[in-house]
Amino acid sequence: MAEGIKDKVAIVGMGCTQFGELWEKSAEDLMVEAFLEALEDAGIEKKDIQAAWLGTCFEEINVGKSALPLAMTLKLPFIPVTRTENFCATGSEAFRGACYAVASGAYDIVLALGVEKLKDTGYGGLPEFGSALGGKPRLIFPNVTAPGAFAMMATRYFDKYGLDPQEGKLTLAKISAKSHRNGALNPKAHLRREVTVEQIMKAPIIAWPLGLFDCCGVSDGAAAAIITRPEIAKKLRPDPVYVKALQIAASSGEELMYTGWDGAHVETTYRAAARAYQEAGIKNPREELSLIEVHDCFSITEMVTYEDLQISPRGRAKEDIDAGFYELGGQIPCQSDGGLKCFGHPIGASGLRMIYEVYKQLQGKAGPRQIKNPRLGLTHNLGGFPGMSVCSIVILGN
Repeated sequence: MAEGIKDKVAIVGMGCTQFGELWEKSAEDLMVEAFLEALEDAGIEKKDIQAAWLGTCFEEINVGKSALPLAMTLKLPFIPVTRTENFCATGSEAFRGACYAVASGAYDIVLALGVEKLKDTGYGGLPEFGSALGGKPRLIFPNVTAPGAFAMMATRYFDKYGLDPQEGKLTLAKISAKSHRNGALNPKAHLRREVTVEQIMKAPIIAWPLGLFDCCGVSDGAAAAIITRPEIAKKLRPDPVYVKALQIAASSGEELMYTGWDGAHVETTYRAAARAYQEAGIKNPREELSLIEVHDCFSITEMVTYEDLQISPRGRAKEDIDAGFYELGGQIPCQSDGGLKCFGHPIGASGLRMIYEVYKQLQGKAGPRQIKNPRLGLTHNLGGFPGMSVCSIVILGN
């Protein structure tokens, strides 16, 4: 019977670049920067790494279709290197490949690295996923944009749970303001200025009710993790971080094919989280989790994720938001590093960037944004649209 990988894998080193408009740096520069920090953090040498996984989404830029540029850039010693891509969950997919390889017993020490130079595309938002949709996305989804799709989820949520439109928009503004407060404390964030609720409410509309500050930005960045067996981890450092659960759920298509989906939640998040809690042995996530890093591509995404993760009851996330439940000093801080709202979303790097924050928090090394006595942290990395998505959940602990 399948038993998962709880406590079979440990993280002993991580690295993360500053995210931003890094015109002066190449994808290779960012890979080196994240890798060197992870290597130093782990206290190992490059020759100790036995395999590597590279997460990068857009083959037209960055490093192309193969993982060979990672091996060549880092001068890895003729080891297997694999490129992964899974929409916006690409970074978590690289992490999953590395973790499963160690848990299987195939390797002792491996590397997962995610990178994206998204600013180099020249787009103001995410480029079209042409190759993933047969090369002709506008023929398949002629009127779909990411802000438009998530805006529809927001209006559906408001309608289903009886939120007055302005009341709902104010709730979303509180989410974004919270993340900007946290991001202002993080030297690696792209956007480091606090933004008031009033400024968010008055910002230009992108797709109603989502305004400028309800949408995450476009940026460049990289993050890396070095993963090993627990018995090796204990010899390398006194504070390794253990993987308690790792689950991915991909849409089957039923959300869009049938009438059972309400449009006000993301089914893959709910399914992946439920399996992750079972793997980790978590009975009550609201009481047991210490912090969460969620895929806040839009403020409404963060709001429904509170409920999809079974932390806030369905339709009642607003009560927790108003009570400060997810603030840095609240019961379960969310986006303690500023989230996608302040880092932007270089696709291949985002999942590993979330893991980096939880890793640092569990070690008590998060500086001015450090939370008190964390035990379990969760990351949520989402790709696609509300009704057609892939979701990764990682739970980490001491």
